[in-house]
Amino acid sequence: MASFSFGAGNAIKLATIPLYAAGRMLTLLVPRSRDEWVFGCAVGIADGALALWDVAAADGRPAVWMVANRREATDAATRGIPAVSKNSLRGLWRTARARVVVVTHGFGDVNRYAVSGALVVQLWHGIPLKRIGLDSPETLRVPRMFSRTPLAAALRRLLRTMYRVAQRRIRVLPAASHVARGRLESAFGLSDARVPVTGEPRVDVLSRGTPEQRRREARAAIAQACPRADPAMRFILYAPTWRDGAADPAVPTSREWESIVQVLTRHDAALLVRSHPLGAGEYAPPFATDRIHALGSDLVADVTPLLPGMDALITDYSSLVFDAALVPLPVVFLAPDLDEYARRRGFYGQYGDVAGDDWASDWAGAVAQLDDVLGDPATCADRVGRSRALSARMHSHRDGGNAERVYRAILAGLDEPEGAFVPMEGPR
Repeated sequence: MASFSFGAGNAIKLATIPLYAAGRMLTLLVPRSRDEWVFGCAVGIADGALALWDVAAADGRPAVWMVANRREATDAATRGIPAVSKNSLRGLWRTARARVVVVTHGFGDVNRYAVSGALVVQLWHGIPLKRIGLDSPETLRVPRMFSRTPLAAALRRLLRTMYRVAQRRIRVLPAASHVARGRLESAFGLSDARVPVTGEPRVDVLSRGTPEQRRREARAAIAQACPRADPAMRFILYAPTWRDGAADPAVPTSREWESIVQVLTRHDAALLVRSHPLGAGEYAPPFATDRIHALGSDLVADVTPLLPGMDALITDYSSLVFDAALVPLPVVFLAPDLDEYARRRGFYGQYGDVAGDDWASDWAGAVAQLDDVLGDPATCADRVGRSRALSARMHSHRDGGNAERVYRAILAGLDEPEGAFVPMEGPR
């Protein structure tokens, strides 16, 4: 079952307005340090925050990671990363004192009440295909208890104002390309100067080393996460996106599970299911099989480094399709609720701009396409070619140096007044 919805999240935001006000008073009274950084990430010690941490740490920056639980604290300790509980008094204080605050999802990655006045770096967590932020009606969804009352319109305006004010704190929001930049500027209400085309630190791992090295390391990571899977199999990653709190319509029926397993068996492959952590479906076949394995965030916080070890991707509207394009992987699109999702959430451009005109609307169509991708070299080559073309359109940098460019952009702004801050973009 889904564990979150925008309506519920917005109810919490409205209820905690006094805490935000108190946090703002704290940051007005407490001076920021000259050089301390704090990092946070909603999925743990991972993603673009970890890539940027490595660069900052190598340059000797004093920094601390804000953790949410014991597991994250243990992971940080294993990596030698100093950590503080983000919801503790120390977390509040360290965030309030930090000169630079780095997040990947939202201000709640650190102590959300103490970010005002810092140089905030929002790395985000993927090139958006579905509309996000101010571009999506879901972001401003009114809590259900007020949705049919005269207060709904006023609350929606209040939420929009709160969102715009909050996002103005962002000083650096890296973009993968000029196409992605336009989407991020619109979604976050930011100017060009704050959205430099540096590339995303989170995908540097897909460009460093040789393709053979990346595949070998990724396959080793898959074997560790899925020890029951035969390491000699071909691996298909299935990554359905979050339905904003609604049920996932793509959970297979018993008959669909049978057809999926038949194709996987025919091609000696296994399906690794990456349900969205905020909307996990019941992806468990009703019979025993060694062809289906869970690969949730409880096993792997960040799936991006594992992409070179995959042989294909099945997804609907996930930004992982842009990451997979860097490998590049053949992609099968399964969109059972396209019209409804487009109406409720919306896309940047047309879905067919990314998925082509042959996406599957059910598992029967997706399984048939997967059968062709795995069994016909020409079909596989065509899908890989589509991914290469998508990568060329959506990624301006493919040299493994995105984190370095973002780091230089941050340093360029540290001694500049906020209004004059113009991050470096690097070569185009």
